[in-house]
Amino acid sequence: MVGAVLTDIEGTTSSIAFVTDTLFPYARAHLRDFVARHPAETAPLLDAVRAEEPGDPVETLLRWIDEDRKATPLKTLQGLIWAEGYADGTLQGHVYRDAADGLRRWHAAGIALYIYSSGSIAAQKLIFGHSNEGDLTPLFSGYFDTTSGPKKDAASYRTIANEIGRAPGDILFLSDNIQEIDAARAAGMAAIHIDRETGSGEADSFMGIEL
Repeated sequence: MVGAVLTDIEGTTSSIAFVTDTLFPYARAHLRDFVARHPAETAPLLDAVRAEEPGDPVETLLRWIDEDRKATPLKTLQGLIWAEGYADGTLQGHVYRDAADGLRRWHAAGIALYIYSSGSIAAQKLIFGHSNEGDLTPLFSGYFDTTSGPKKDAASYRTIANEIGRAPGDILFLSDNIQEIDAARAAGMAAIHIDRETGSGEADSFMGIEL
């Protein structure tokens, strides 16, 4: 019996296009100004960027956005920038209707729900807290990001299972990325590959996934 569901966001609960065509360009357009307006808040993040790559950290961050670099300082800063966009109504998180329905159904059945995404925990809460399907954050018991480890590393899933307090076999992981699915299975989790684009995965939506 599955006691908990751990789900990816991009391509799984939410559109890839929303991230690539809306969130990333918004962060890129506002990054330089945000850093200038929040020097104390962003200083540790810029120091972390310099520690990874010498040079102008703002230019490095802009390049990392273009590369979709899974770097924690970038993801943290993006979350801070997006928070302003959500707060003023410029941004609204995208969640597929079937995903919202599935999450509500499982929550009502007493199944604990968790998120694991390369986006920061703050960014995850923003997407679900300001979504086109309403505020979905009350459905979740916890959130995990790259501070728990890389998403293609089996050790990351063992770490998450330990933090959740469940055996890996009690957890179902959902993702559109087959390498993440393989890593979760290597850690002992059940996993379902969701392929919304071609339908060639084990599911093409949350519809029909019975726990």
